[in-house]
Amino acid sequence: MMQELMQILPMAIVVLGAFVLMLLSRSQVVNLNKLNLVAVFFLALSFLLELPQFGRTEALYSFPDILGQMYIIDDFSTLFDLMFSAGAIMTLLINTDYFKSRDYFNGEYFALILFSVFGMMTLAHSNELITTFIALEIASLSIYALVGYHKKNKISSEAMMKYLVLGSMTGAFFILGTALIYGATGSTNFNDISTFITSHSREDLTLVIVGGTFIMITIMFKIGAVPFHSWVVDVYHGAPYPVTMFMASTFKIAIFAIALRIYLIEFASISSLWTPMLQVLTIVTLIGGSFMAISQTTVKRMLAGSSIVHSGYMLIAISSIGLGSEMAAPAIMFYLIAYFISAVGAFGILSFIAAYSKRQMTYEDFKGFSQRRPYMALMMSIFMLSLSGFPSTIGFLGKFYIFTAAIESGQILLAGLGILTAFISVYYYFRLIAVMYFYPSDHPQKEFPINFSSGLIALMALLVIWGGIGTTLIPFIPGVDGFIDIAKQAIGSLYIK
Repeated sequence: MMQELMQILPMAIVVLGAFVLMLLSRSQVVNLNKLNLVAVFFLALSFLLELPQFGRTEALYSFPDILGQMYIIDDFSTLFDLMFSAGAIMTLLINTDYFKSRDYFNGEYFALILFSVFGMMTLAHSNELITTFIALEIASLSIYALVGYHKKNKISSEAMMKYLVLGSMTGAFFILGTALIYGATGSTNFNDISTFITSHSREDLTLVIVGGTFIMITIMFKIGAVPFHSWVVDVYHGAPYPVTMFMASTFKIAIFAIALRIYLIEFASISSLWTPMLQVLTIVTLIGGSFMAISQTTVKRMLAGSSIVHSGYMLIAISSIGLGSEMAAPAIMFYLIAYFISAVGAFGILSFIAAYSKRQMTYEDFKGFSQRRPYMALMMSIFMLSLSGFPSTIGFLGKFYIFTAAIESGQILLAGLGILTAFISVYYYFRLIAVMYFYPSDHPQKEFPINFSSGLIALMALLVIWGGIGTTLIPFIPGVDGFIDIAKQAIGSLYIK
């Protein structure tokens, strides 16, 4: 009993922290800065309790006598929990100055962040479709509220309504797919569904296939794959900078957590059925996302458009799984780690700068940025290089493993298209670098604000470089091989029962 309680304690601490913050938000004594620290405290405590759990030799079910096999604990879910906690901590700490510069933030914001993290954690641990749906809705509803948090801003309110309506509609696809699968198999448990699929012929799986397709529509919407992408740029643009950062770096990878578990466990034996559809979605996502990123004039919208392209890269690997690539699943995990680090840094810098500005930043606003804030410009350049897949960055290795998996599975066309879109991305990522370094500033200013937020951004920049060229010279910091070993270990735990 005590052991089982310890296993779910990290998640329990997060939801407990959310309720504590709700109560403190009405207090006149606790100010915004203290509420921020309280939220970070609960998240950091959850992270520290979760960290020793990574590396277990077996997958466990939490309270199986009560919950059955609904809630699973393995290295796969533990790694995602660590990324969720780390992403939320970074979001709160890097945006300290932003909170102080906007008068619409209050304690409810921090509670919503923790409720969202709780939903994501439940999503990563879910081994059953109803639990998955509930967890997805907990996380999504929190994100909807966060997107429209600036209630007096019409753009934010519009973005929230657009996301809420479309998200609710695609959520209905998930529950409909679940109903069809339950009608065919008599269970919503992943293991039971997998057993049913392997023990029946293809002719008996019509409802399962249709239901699985509906569930995949929901997943494609959440990751922003074309043609389910119409919300991405507008929602990222309308949301406050800290929320955009949280969505891009944390919520996005949560969707891949459940996508991988469903694809590798529930539908493992028939995953090849969806490969042609995934290949088409991958092609239009890579092309459509590239076009959207190129056509934007604000940096925030450009990064939103490019996030669609990154979803396309990971779809390459997902379709490779259905064609038997052993490298594909670890490649997705590695790419998620690489994208997480790079996105936290890039959106973190935008949010850090936005704390001193009251409007959206265009490319023009970054002219001469290297003169005004040279170190910040250097770090932004590192993140842009990583997102574009430049050698010696973690982003380059992420793309390398994705394209290797595509070639291994015989998808030469997708690999070639992925490489082509990576070259195209050089235009919109390097455009920002060129503006920062090759255009003069009207008001040169070399003072650089050194504080805890900028220190965290610098840490992300170092991780980007270390993940691209690092070795095992420092034992307690994973290098290139260490990151891919972590990814393989997390995927391997899915098959341990």
